[in-house]
Amino acid sequence: MNKILIAACFITGFVSFAQKAETALDPMQDKNLMTWYHQDFGSTNIYGVNTQNAYKYLESKGLKIKPVIVGVLDSGVDVGHPGLIKNMWKNVNEVPNNGKDDDGNGYIDDIHGWNFSGGKNGDIDIDNMEVTRVVKKYQSIFEGPNSTENKANQAKMPEEFVMYMKSKEIFTKKSVEAKQNYETYKRIQGMIPSMIAMLGGQNLTPEVISAIKPTTSEQAMAASVLGQISRDPSVIGKSPAEVQKFLEAQMKEALDYYEPQATKQYNLEFDPRASIVGDNYDDYSEKKYGNNHYEGPDAQHGTHVAGIIAGLPQGTEVQYGVGYKTAKIMTVRAVPNGDERDKDIANAIRYAVDNGARILNMSFGKPVSPGKYVVWDAFKHAESKGVLLVKAAGNENEDIAENVYFPTNYKNVEDAKPFVNNMIVVGASTNDNEFLRASFSNYNQKLVNVFAPGDKIYSTVPKGKYEYLQGTSMASPVVAGAASVLLAYMPNLTPAQIIEALVKTSNKSTVNAMISSNTNNRFDMISEAGGVIDVRKAAEYAYTNFYKDSKVKASTSTPVKKKTYKKKPVYKKK
Repeated sequence: MNKILIAACFITGFVSFAQKAETALDPMQDKNLMTWYHQDFGSTNIYGVNTQNAYKYLESKGLKIKPVIVGVLDSGVDVGHPGLIKNMWKNVNEVPNNGKDDDGNGYIDDIHGWNFSGGKNGDIDIDNMEVTRVVKKYQSIFEGPNSTENKANQAKMPEEFVMYMKSKEIFTKKSVEAKQNYETYKRIQGMIPSMIAMLGGQNLTPEVISAIKPTTSEQAMAASVLGQISRDPSVIGKSPAEVQKFLEAQMKEALDYYEPQATKQYNLEFDPRASIVGDNYDDYSEKKYGNNHYEGPDAQHGTHVAGIIAGLPQGTEVQYGVGYKTAKIMTVRAVPNGDERDKDIANAIRYAVDNGARILNMSFGKPVSPGKYVVWDAFKHAESKGVLLVKAAGNENEDIAENVYFPTNYKNVEDAKPFVNNMIVVGASTNDNEFLRASFSNYNQKLVNVFAPGDKIYSTVPKGKYEYLQGTSMASPVVAGAASVLLAYMPNLTPAQIIEALVKTSNKSTVNAMISSNTNNRFDMISEAGGVIDVRKAAEYAYTNFYKDSKVKASTSTPVKKKTYKKKPVYKKK
């Protein structure tokens, strides 16, 4: 899930900024669009999370902030970004760049976090998808030349065999799709000069496009692409040179997304880990590996996530995170361009928990998990330390009871309750009330707890820049930031109480959920909460039910000595 790119939807309607016909402003100039996810639903009818009113309410109660460390388990973070640098966690027990493990935690010079996707020989950029690794590992065991041995192995390792067959099916389908998409975008990239020529020197408008009369299938395809982008308010009316620049940027983005899939992620012969990290991936007991390269080769995703949690307005930028007053970002790099490895995730969780994080954001996931048990052990460790886990639901437009998305907080989807009480799973919503569920978002009434804004989210990216991205990867940090607000003002809250406050106070909607099923096809039936989180309402709920009550109980539980008694009164235990 570490790549959520607008250009990846180019042919099927990538122009996500053109969904509302009345939107006339360039998205990169539209201040309201940049901050829409903070809106108060009650006064604007936009399903934002009511950020500022949450702060006002908590401050009105005389509560003070105790900053909360939020671990961002992701692709890396640009720790020097102007919009993030003041809200980066700093390990005060470590002396920077002295080559020593000053705090004795096993990690040298870990000032802002750690990188488990690297080693002495550099950093992993592109890695396999997990299904590729599973197929490679088990293909000769379950489908080798000796059928008798195959059947024996299948009988001895039934769980692994089921995982292998699922992986093989996904691998076969996705590898073909990746190659087809790569070739398609490559073809469109080659057509850009022809598309610009078809404009005849005129600015891009629907009228100019409608006047084009294609004479070949290539020209028809070019005209179709031009027709799509002519509906984008950021491009409409632009000169041919500006349109060309836009198309080249979009195609580069699409090819950057699909080329790794086509050539490496679904390539059974590709294995970058051995030479870079140098560990034994199957040895889950190994913990002391990696380096302190917080950003890594591509920190776009992680930096965007960090900004949603704790970004600060700077310069002319209005973007800010939900927890911009309350959160400090600890970056733990464990997600390459490809699927995360279970060993790295388990170690990342333990590192963050053991170094003071109270909330972990996990914007990643995959359909199979060979090391799920070691990840589940890490979940239990986080639970024992009172750490909240915030997990993205996934972007496959699927019911995750039917298509499991790891890591999960249910060992079996049939279980009545999760095996840990400290995880909240988040689906993605939009700023369009008629199409409130983002079309890509996974869903399930039991397995997804809440929805939060995850479409057209403007946030920080490397090199001091800002971009719009979309995905449940963006919805999850909205919730992580919200949780940091509650926890910073009310440090006694438990993960279960934070989850309850967010679930119970979500703003519900009965709009069509636009899912494939004809039953329960309403927004209020595709998550436990049935709505989008509201931090202001959650703050009041938590204060009234958990924080205020706890203070009252604490004050009344202490015996008071009365002067009218000659000796201390006896209080019976209730």
